[in-house]
Amino acid sequence: METVKQGSGKARTTSLVLLNTRMFGGYKSVQEMVKPDAEVPWGNHFAFMSVSIPKLSASDVKDPLQFVWKARKVIQRKRSSFAVFLTAKYLQLVRKFRGPEAVSKHLHGTLKNTSLGITNVIGPMEQMALANHPVKGLYFVVTGAPQSLMTGVLSYMGKLRVAALVEKDFIDPQNFKFHMQNAFDMIFKAAFGASPSPAN
Repeated sequence: METVKQGSGKARTTSLVLLNTRMFGGYKSVQEMVKPDAEVPWGNHFAFMSVSIPKLSASDVKDPLQFVWKARKVIQRKRSSFAVFLTAKYLQLVRKFRGPEAVSKHLHGTLKNTSLGITNVIGPMEQMALANHPVKGLYFVVTGAPQSLMTGVLSYMGKLRVAALVEKDFIDPQNFKFHMQNAFDMIFKAAFGASPSPAN
């Protein structure tokens, strides 16, 4: 933001981070999950947390790793808070007593009050195939959200892929990509002392 407009790095930006709260106890078949007394019931189980993105200071521009550590500290503190557990329980209660439409309405209202959304999936370490065609790579993003920017992070076969969905006519995708690559290069150089090799 700072490179687009001077002083915009101090703008108040809030991200909504979605967290998977499903407890994995090994693989369960769909037939097992739809049973009324299932140990791991069918459906999405998640919570979310609003995270204020730290403001960019002059020292952060000189040492971008400080900005990364600040952001990490904020997320670790929020993720460990009791609020995540309470949010998950609240969503379960709303679903139980008012139905899935009420949960959807609540989530949409929460999404409207944030600038961007971030979610991630830990993908398989082995290569997958679809109709006997090997899958070289994949990515995902949440669509239909009322935010200007939605980011999906996916690991697959030991590689990390970041996908971004930007609001049409509000965020220029090529400009956004350029600045994200520039930020990544700055962080990489600060961490390893050299520029990364170009992405495929």
